[in-house]
Amino acid sequence: MENHYRLQKILENVIGNIKKQDFLVYFRKISILATPGNKVVFGVLSGFMKDNLEAKFYATLLSAAKKELGEEIETIEFKVDPEIENPSNSEVIDCAGFYKSASKKSVTSKAKKQSLETITRKNSNNRYTLDNFIVGGDNQLAYSACEAVAKNPGKSYNPLYIYGDVGLGKTHLLQAAGNKIGETFKGHNVVYTTADKFITEYVSAVKKRSIERLREKYRGVDVLIIDDVQFLQKKEQTQNELYNIFNILYDSNKQIIISGDRAPRELTELEPRLRSRFEWGITVDIGRPDFETRLAIIQEKARAKEFLIPHDVAEFIAANVTENIRELEWVLNQLIMEYELTGQTPVLNKVAAQLKKLSFTTDILWDTKNQSIKKASIKSYEDILDRVSEHFGIEKEGILGPNRRKEFMVPRQVSMYLLKTKMNYTYERIGNIFSGRNHASVLYSCNKLQKLIKKDAMLLHEVNVIREEIWL
Repeated sequence: MENHYRLQKILENVIGNIKKQDFLVYFRKISILATPGNKVVFGVLSGFMKDNLEAKFYATLLSAAKKELGEEIETIEFKVDPEIENPSNSEVIDCAGFYKSASKKSVTSKAKKQSLETITRKNSNNRYTLDNFIVGGDNQLAYSACEAVAKNPGKSYNPLYIYGDVGLGKTHLLQAAGNKIGETFKGHNVVYTTADKFITEYVSAVKKRSIERLREKYRGVDVLIIDDVQFLQKKEQTQNELYNIFNILYDSNKQIIISGDRAPRELTELEPRLRSRFEWGITVDIGRPDFETRLAIIQEKARAKEFLIPHDVAEFIAANVTENIRELEWVLNQLIMEYELTGQTPVLNKVAAQLKKLSFTTDILWDTKNQSIKKASIKSYEDILDRVSEHFGIEKEGILGPNRRKEFMVPRQVSMYLLKTKMNYTYERIGNIFSGRNHASVLYSCNKLQKLIKKDAMLLHEVNVIREEIWL
């Protein structure tokens, strides 16, 4: 029974360092078969479990074994235990049941610990850090602003407002800044919430007649982080409450960090007085990542998941999955899942065919090796406009102007689409180029063309011809 007790302590340490899903999927049932000299031999359920534990969790288990059994433990080994399914084997731990009982203990101990802590990084995710955020030209300013705020909260860039499309890393940056502040300034009360959660909290407080308690809660924070603030539109009473909280925190030099999908001035259904306060500090945008940044992101995420992705496959995905970071991670997760189920390493032709089925790419193979050369051939938006006007046989002024005839609309949409998806221009910058159009108009045009090229093979061909001719 001594080994059983030791194994419990080892697994308690492991649970605190890996995801719940990984623990339940890959550990299943486990035992300690022997501890010869400075080695621990673990018994596992199958060869599949043995291979995965060796590949994914060797270092975690070795560290946990050292912590429980002493630093003299130098190595661990996994063997298939033929007696592991025997009900009378008291040395075996069923990890599903163990996790439930360990979680109950953890909840109790955490409650006691939290009652003594002054830092309350509520609802934040500790896996988001500034160190593991991939920085590129599209997000450099937003990253630098978060880094500066984390070093000196409430003193500079207050409030900090970050905006951009979905899946570009706003939530990562916000939570990373909050986590860094919590680590650096131990006495700070850091609260992260979303606009949706804040609305729900406010409605609940109204129903329970506990508005004053809600106000006291937020007045006591040192750093308030609100994500997706665009969802406050049309919620007049909630906006009014946030306005009052904002003023109190700002006057007290408390740090406020906010994100939205548009710049404050474009959130037209927010109260003007609230929009103006969002612009009191610094406003920065995040654009779509360029090829090099996307490649770095997918390689870093693969490394974090301990998955070896071939370089040509990573390049191909980075060249074709261009919308946002979430899509990159989704594609990577598909590859990892397939590898775990089949044991087959992803190859370029197969991945290309899969992405084509998922409408990420229209070409079976994409030349990724010359991305930097191709990019260098485009010097400005004028190059794209010149080629589009030449291709469609119309004057460039017609594309840039307000004329809504179809002969101008489609070339205009193609130009905006290429500027956004291939040049990584912001919607605001594109709008300024096209006679001062607003964010919503440019967004609509880009989305419209994206839908059209999925249905119209001829238009898709024309867009690809233009891209090839200007090496984009």
